[in-house]
Amino acid sequence: MLARNILQASFGCPGLSLAFPKKRISFLQTLTTGHSVFKTFRMDGKKEPEQSQDRTSAGADSATTAVPMEDTNPSSSAESSQTSSTEPGLLPGETVVREGKAAILFPSANEVFYNPVQEFNRDLTCAVITEFAREQLAQRGIRILVPGEKDRVVVRLSEEKNGTEDQEASEQPEKEQQKEEEDDKKEFITASVGERCEQGLRVLEGLAASGLRSVRFALEVPGLKSITANDYSAKAAALISRNAQHNNVSHILQASQRDASMVMYEARGKKERYDVIDLDPYGSPSPFLDAAVQAVSEGGLLCITCTDMAVMAGNSGETCYSKYGSMSIKSRYCHEMALRIILHSLDQRAAVYQRYIEPLLSVSVDFYIRVFVRVKTGQAVVKNSASKHALLYNCVGCGAFHLQRMGKKMSQGKHMKYSAATGPPVGPNCEHCRQRHQLGGPIWAEPIHDMKFVQKVLGAVSVNPTRFRTSKRIEGVLSMVTEELQDVPLYYVLDHLSSTVHCNTPPMLQFRSALLHAGYRVSLSHACKNAVKTDAPAGVLWDIIRCWEKSNPVKRERLSETSPAHRILSAEPALQACFEIREDANPQSRKRHLTRFQENPQANWGPKARAKAGGGISSELEDKRKQFQGKRKKPITDSSQLKSLPCKKFRKGTCTYGDKCCYSHELEQETNEKKMD
Repeated sequence: MLARNILQASFGCPGLSLAFPKKRISFLQTLTTGHSVFKTFRMDGKKEPEQSQDRTSAGADSATTAVPMEDTNPSSSAESSQTSSTEPGLLPGETVVREGKAAILFPSANEVFYNPVQEFNRDLTCAVITEFAREQLAQRGIRILVPGEKDRVVVRLSEEKNGTEDQEASEQPEKEQQKEEEDDKKEFITASVGERCEQGLRVLEGLAASGLRSVRFALEVPGLKSITANDYSAKAAALISRNAQHNNVSHILQASQRDASMVMYEARGKKERYDVIDLDPYGSPSPFLDAAVQAVSEGGLLCITCTDMAVMAGNSGETCYSKYGSMSIKSRYCHEMALRIILHSLDQRAAVYQRYIEPLLSVSVDFYIRVFVRVKTGQAVVKNSASKHALLYNCVGCGAFHLQRMGKKMSQGKHMKYSAATGPPVGPNCEHCRQRHQLGGPIWAEPIHDMKFVQKVLGAVSVNPTRFRTSKRIEGVLSMVTEELQDVPLYYVLDHLSSTVHCNTPPMLQFRSALLHAGYRVSLSHACKNAVKTDAPAGVLWDIIRCWEKSNPVKRERLSETSPAHRILSAEPALQACFEIREDANPQSRKRHLTRFQENPQANWGPKARAKAGGGISSELEDKRKQFQGKRKKPITDSSQLKSLPCKKFRKGTCTYGDKCCYSHELEQETNEKKMD
């Protein structure tokens, strides 16, 4: 026993561990890639006979002691520590993964149980639920205590306000201070993290896997009454229960092994509903949305993650329509459109039960989208649903788009009259390039963020940066969200505008300044680095591009007369653009050099494969992943090398070149024969 205690202490102190013989402790691996740091330790000593499972709780504490101390750098976007040992409480092959305040038992054989890439997702969710709990519990006379939080501040990035807005901005902090002083005089019940609050929030994580997210809720979010971590897998449910014991949160967190939809359908009663429902499935959440909008309480929080971005970004529009009731199209604004598609689907399903949604925060990051919405009930408000959604007309030539609302409402005294909208807003062909239009949607056409709520989350994260490892990235993303034009759906991409007419891309500050000089509003978007979100019509954007092209001319003799570039440039600009840089053209998030768009930290970075019975990832999938990795690093200079690549048109049956095709048809034939075998 004394030897084991010394051994455990050696893990907590790296200097001690080096003093032990190599036969006793071996440092197996230290892997540092980008922002991720993984440390794995192993004890090769002989096991003690008959390690019984009734010592799980004691072994869990020991295992936690053996985990290396986590890095305190909050700017790291994906960082974790792993420890593998033969201590009591850990099964063979298991690893302890530390993230936030949680230490999770992780089966090494199945890599799908833990994805370090999603740490930003989990950190942001903890921050959002904390602010939601602060609002909800304040109405019940409960004040939450967040570790490390001293003074509440409201972060204001915009310095562009003037006139009456300046006066309102100066008066608002005083009102908030007065409100806080009044709240201080009231008697509040305090709620701390890790403690069960009898009047607190009830949380459901429908697809919990290892239970990491739920454990973090229990350890980092105050004011919770109960957390139900559900998963259909028996192995996952058992692992959730062990992780709850391992982190000493069994009094708050309960494991459940059931179908997620059935759990939510049985909680449709007003007294059984959950205050917070979190759904983070592998792929599409569409099978669970109908149950989720019914099982969340009045004014409750619904957190949804979608990782099927290929479907929502336009690769399979018919699949998107079958899942979400909206046709996705390929476009430069596909990431924001994906957010509006899932919001449309949620509101449409909620309306069936006389409920409606209020988006609090909607973000597109990495390889997924994440939305936080509040669900309420009201038959009168549901009548507005048609006017909140719109069809989308997208030009296939120049990318100009127009929205067509599904319905309209008119005020008639004390009553509102609802009717079908009139349209369409465009002709058969685009007025700029004469190309045809694609029809997409319906999509959510209202604001996708609640600015007051986003400011609260941003202020809480900024004043307490050590709470999350990804605090800097959260601050950068939310700062961009606060700068977005809320009443302007979708955006243009500057690179695409210039490439359409084959001219050099103007600097972003000059292009934004030209729009401001013309009297229009403009902002960036958190969903795309070179996005131009503006209330200016497409004709104004093309006039600015025409003016820019005059000083950066293109070779028009090379342009086809039927091409969008020739037709756009052949028209004279009706607006003379001014490219003199304005001070307000540079947003505050850019001036402060906040972490806004993070680079991929390592190769093959992104979503993991679906779990399989035996655990792990098949070698066939790994080979498929690496097949086209780095294909552009070695450009093909000899046309004969193209024969080593399959012909995509032959696969679709549309290749008309036959044997003269420069790509290979044989590779596709061999693949089809293997599938038939």
